Order: sequence, then C-alpha cells, then structure tokens
Amino acid sequence: MTAQIEPITGRYVSFDVAGKRCRVYFEEAGEGIPLVCLHTAGADNRQYRHMLCDPDITSQYRVLAFDMPWHGKSYPPEGWQDTEYRLTTELYVETILSFCRALDLEAPVLIGCSIGGRIVLQLANNHGAKFRALIGVESADYQQPWYDTSWLHRGDVHGGEVCAALVSGLVAPQSPALHRHETLWQYMQGGPGVFRGDLYFYRVDSDLRGKLNNIDTERCPLYLLTGEYDFSCSPADTLRTADAIPGAKVAIMPEVGHFPMSENPQQFRKYLMPVLEEIRDSAAVPPV
Repeated sequence: MTAQIEPITGRYVSFDVAGKRCRVYFEEAGEGIPLVCLHTAGADNRQYRHMLCDPDITSQYRVLAFDMPWHGKSYPPEGWQDTEYRLTTELYVETILSFCRALDLEAPVLIGCSIGGRIVLQLANNHGAKFRALIGVESADYQQPWYDTSWLHRGDVHGGEVCAALVSGLVAPQSPALHRHETLWQYMQGGPGVFRGDLYFYRVDSDLRGKLNNIDTERCPLYLLTGEYDFSCSPADTLRTADAIPGAKVAIMPEVGHFPMSENPQQFRKYLMPVLEEIRDSAAVPPV
C-alpha cells in the first residue's frame, strides 16, 4: 500500500468570543501534555502539520492547532458581513483562553509564531498561571512596521498574491522549495481583509515595550526562538525583549526565517525538541 494516512484528526468546536458564537476548526494528534499552537497573521493551522505528524512530539504531547475565527476552516462570527475584521489584544487573548476552556485543557503549553509570538508575551505577563510553559517563535515586544497594509484589501489587486509576495522575503534561502511554497500557498488562500485585520494587532494594538514586568518565569517558563533570517522580528528584537525578562530562555536559529515550523520543519525541530523535552521533564505544574 503506497497511500499514507496522516495521524491528524480535524474537528469543530463552538464557543463564545466577545459575546459572539464562533465555530472554530482545530486539528489534533497525540496524547499527553496539551500543546496549543497559534498560527501567524493571515494563515491557518496547516503551518503546524509537521509537528502534528512528528511521533517524537505526539508520543509526549497532545498537539492542538486551531484556526482563529476568520481564518482557514474557521468561520467568522455571525454578522461578520456588516463588520470589518480587526484583531485587538483583548480579542486575541479572549479567543485563546476560550479555546482552552472549551476543550477543558489543564495547564497547557502554548506555542505561537509571529503575532502568536507577540501574544505569548501578553499571556505570560497577565495569564502565566494558566499555562505550564509558553514558547514564543519570532517573538518580541515590538517591531517597527516595514509594510504598507493599504495594499492588503483592494479591489484592483489579488489580495492573496499580495500577502504571499509580502511575506516571501521572510523565508530563509536555505528552506526547502517544497516547504517554502506550501507556506506561501497558505497566505494566498486567506480571506479578504484578514491579513490586514491581523496586522492591526501587530502594528497598532500590541506595543509591549516596558509593559512586561509581571512575567514570572519561575512559575511559567518562557522560551523565545527566532530565525536568523527574520527581518520582521529580528534576532536583535528578540534578544532586546529577553534582556528585560529575568529567566527567559532564548535561541537564535540558523537557516530559518519567520515561519520555522512550516518553512523548514527539520531545522526547527533541532531547537524545539530540547525545549519540549525540558518542559516535559519539569516537575513544576501551575495550579488550575
């Protein structure tokens, strides 16, 4: 038999976010410590398929990757047609915590990349007691915007192609062509205005400089992993952020860019696996 069936189960869960019912799609694989995965702006949970199919991870972790409302296979909330999508810090935090509550996840680990890496810092600062550990990939308290979001929702251009073009330079040159183009294809399929709505959070509503004084890495360990080829969240941005957080652990990853888990999964796992093993072996579990 030459067919290969991947060990991923996809399901929907419905729960309220900001007073609106959301039907959210998620995929999971494995058993053990819950590991919740947050995708990047304008993308979806397919970025984590390699982790979901990695038996070294799923033998110890229950990996759960969900599509944020408006993204991937998740629907916008009812009445979306009369609104403009705009992701705020408050909405982002509520969505994540609501997903964890809906699935009754006890002391999960959470990993987030890009905007997910930024919200990891907010969660560590204000909600660290709810998590066993937090992993920020391409994570920093602030990055200077380098893009023009007005191009991301116009009638005279193809939004998906513009999104993919915008992020294409963030993929490291060493990343395999197969994974590079899979990563860009996910961006080409985003809904109208969704990438721009996510970047409202990134550009406008999440400057965390000088606001992370409540992070307690003894209670909730914090790991920051950044690719050396990322000019959106540069290694310098991550190192600057970590310098202000006592106990934060940092790794700068050679030969990867802004999307390590999807653009070069084999290179990424060299840095992710030691983190997951350290979390697994730790006896410190936060109270429920």
